[in-house]
Amino acid sequence: QVQLVESGGGSVQAGGSLRLSCAASGRTFSSYHMGWFRQAPGKEREFVGAITGSGRNTYYVDSVKGRFIISRDNAKNTVYLQMSSLKPEDTAVYYCAATGLWLATMPNKYNYWGQGTQVTVSS
Repeated sequence: QVQLVESGGGSVQAGGSLRLSCAASGRTFSSYHMGWFRQAPGKEREFVGAITGSGRNTYYVDSVKGRFIISRDNAKNTVYLQMSSLKPEDTAVYYCAATGLWLATMPNKYNYWGQGTQVTVSS
């Protein structure tokens, strides 16, 4: 079992930055690949990016490449989403999730989810 708790959301103006954190419980955190998703009102949950258990590899959806960076600190059981050059269309609830499958982009491939944190970007 892995329990995930996101933090760091808030309101920011377009062009600004935010860093989200996702703290995990359990001793096996490093064995999970971690993903970030987001969901805007009235839209489906969207894959943002993911990082391998070791932290060596990441991949992102095209719309955030060059603006978002995912990292993790396995000693702290925490994964991060650094968001820069934020746009109003980045407004959503952001979720972290854990999976044993690399290159998984569909929500149903993730086994554990956090409760989400709201990010609002104003123009």
